[in-house]
Amino acid sequence: MVVRELVELGGRAKAAATIVASAPSGTRDRGLECAADELERACDDILAANEADIAAAREAGQTDTTVDRLALNPRRVAAMAAGLRALAATPDCLGEVLDGWVRPNGLQIRRVRVPLGVVAVIYENRPNVTADAAALCLRAGNVAFLRGSSGALRTNMVIAAAMRSAYREVGLPEDALILVEDPSRETVKDFLALDGVIDCLIPRGGPSLIAEVKQHCRVPYVIDGDGNCHVYVDESADLEMACAIIVNAKTQRPSVCNAAETLLVHRSVAAEFLTLVDPLLHDVELRGDETTRSILGTTRVASATVEDYEREFLDLTLAVKVVASVDEAIAHVGRFGSGHTEAIVTSDLASARRFQAEVDAACVVVNASTRFTDGEQFGFGAEIGISTQKLHARGPMGAASLTTYKYLVEGSGQVRP
Repeated sequence: MVVRELVELGGRAKAAATIVASAPSGTRDRGLECAADELERACDDILAANEADIAAAREAGQTDTTVDRLALNPRRVAAMAAGLRALAATPDCLGEVLDGWVRPNGLQIRRVRVPLGVVAVIYENRPNVTADAAALCLRAGNVAFLRGSSGALRTNMVIAAAMRSAYREVGLPEDALILVEDPSRETVKDFLALDGVIDCLIPRGGPSLIAEVKQHCRVPYVIDGDGNCHVYVDESADLEMACAIIVNAKTQRPSVCNAAETLLVHRSVAAEFLTLVDPLLHDVELRGDETTRSILGTTRVASATVEDYEREFLDLTLAVKVVASVDEAIAHVGRFGSGHTEAIVTSDLASARRFQAEVDAACVVVNASTRFTDGEQFGFGAEIGISTQKLHARGPMGAASLTTYKYLVEGSGQVRP
């Protein structure tokens, strides 16, 4: 795609943004509900396109993890539609008065939530992101300017076409969703340079994409970062609960960013807990420290390296370390964590509160799986990503995270002395 064509798409996005921002909440709700209906009607076409994308991925020698992220089935398409309906049922955040006050001179000041404008998303595989991102942008009064990967292009095009048709049906501009249909790497730098068009960029992909965004981006961005997530089993933990939590956090869907990658265990319960949980992790490759290897055996547990503790495996591989205290657990998370989600299993309130206060992450979980760090699970209806930075959004990004605010000031003739 030549730069001229990309700039033209950006111009269409800016033009649509003004209309979408002023669309009533009811119209945006109907757009989401109609889009859910269209996705269900287009299910066979979506799955046919997805089968072609999967076949191409397998032919290209892509990993099972990559194929899992790409794959759709009737249940996943139904879940996409259900997510749109759930989002339509959430309260509209636009126009919300965040705070307000009256100055001594009588000026009335309100801080009110408003759309960002054009929200761009670059993402790899994961065709459900096409629906989720477009829906969240619409709910927050924004235009979605999407650039997916070549691996999911066929699927993304069918999903985008269905949603654009739904928008047109309810009187919204089709260009409330614009999909860049040239997914070549050459377009990435041009996309990142659309200053004056893109109000916020959200990259969802691997380290190479994030590095490229940090190097070349000329528009504001929010990083949807890696999930090197930990589960720490404290000395006071209910060990059966801890087993259920780590098994779910690691194995329920290992290829996603909120899956656990490292298990930390207090040394006073290490022998009992590791022996108890090991049979439940029979499909998981373990890489541990020497204490872990002495408990479970060197045949079962490979020797962990620093790189293993740094790594987001996104697979059925788990790093394990026995620690002497909650202090050591917090220090380990501080050194190796990515700021995504960290969990503690404990019955000691003081340990729980220390972990919550001292661990620097978007989400800190007590006695539950890391897999709950998710927009739908948080009640947002869906998410456009999980931010591991601190400005302007952090954690699961629902519709409210795709807004900014402005001050509305009303007077009665005041002038500044």
